[in-house]
Amino acid sequence: MTAIDREALIDRAAGALMGAFIGDALALGPHWYYDLDELRARYGPWISDYTAPMPDHYHAGMKAGESSQAGVLLRLTLESLAERGGYDEADFCRRLDEDFFPQIDGVPMHGPGGYTSQSIREAWRKRVQQGLPWGQVGGNADTTEAAERTLAIAVRYALDPAALADAVTRNTVLTQTDGTVVAMTVAFGAVLGMLVEGHTLDASISAKLMARVKSGALPFHTVTSGNLQAPRPGAAEAPTAGRFPSPDALLTQSSIARAARDPDVRIEPAWKVSLVYGMPCAVYHQFPAAYYLAARFADDFESAVLHAVNGGGQNLARAMLTGALVGAQVGLGGIPQRFIAGLADSAALRAIVQRVAAQTRAA
Repeated sequence: MTAIDREALIDRAAGALMGAFIGDALALGPHWYYDLDELRARYGPWISDYTAPMPDHYHAGMKAGESSQAGVLLRLTLESLAERGGYDEADFCRRLDEDFFPQIDGVPMHGPGGYTSQSIREAWRKRVQQGLPWGQVGGNADTTEAAERTLAIAVRYALDPAALADAVTRNTVLTQTDGTVVAMTVAFGAVLGMLVEGHTLDASISAKLMARVKSGALPFHTVTSGNLQAPRPGAAEAPTAGRFPSPDALLTQSSIARAARDPDVRIEPAWKVSLVYGMPCAVYHQFPAAYYLAARFADDFESAVLHAVNGGGQNLARAMLTGALVGAQVGLGGIPQRFIAGLADSAALRAIVQRVAAQTRAA
């Protein structure tokens, strides 16, 4: 890798991480408005910058530009990666035990960021109240909470897809154990890693992901040959042990990217992607919307994240995931400076982002 290629890689890695923080903070104020008329009445026809939460709504009392708990946990993950040089599960769990769990009490409307999500509440109850060991505290929440922190791990291991999949899987199951959720979370990390590598979120990305399945780098089961063609007669089926039972979590992205670029398939305005794929929190609503916006606005960070925010519902997860995907495509240099300047504790966040981005390499 040349010095120029290395510089571009680090820029994309930093863009993904800073993009996630920005998407999270942009949606803090207008988070979880499922009534779009109420959202527009309170925040106007178009949200274009950081806003403070209303006193009677989620995250009340926080200031414009601050991070939600998703951003807090992303930062904790980055700090562990930075200090340990990679994913160290014992260190990550220690930080949750010593630094994070003492700040929450299992109540939703409490804790850093003004709200504690379902999987974190469940893990806290099992770990703190019941005294269960790590490895036995994961729950069945079907949300993107693990993806919101493991995106840091995906960036760190972008050049080593096998290590990426292993580390993201291990971190995800600490708090979320549903097989479909884990598979979709690992798939998101694999896609993000490819974008950090320099690939584009287009119609060819699923074939590239499937090639990594065939090589054994990504742990998804498949029986097809080539580009989803029939198995060769007499070919033995690949073993399923240690693999997700289906590769479908890797196939969605190409279809969505193709639709995003198809002049006969239009979602106008693009914020209505939340109505097409759904406004709630579950992974099967959030990931497709983020993929669509990241494919449609691959070179336009501002449009991507603002359409994610203005779609309402669980717009914080949508904007955070979209910010990571588009940030990886445009790089830190492609993110408007006003979003970086307006982010609370921006200098410290940028420093930890740059530190981990510089570590992006094979395991």
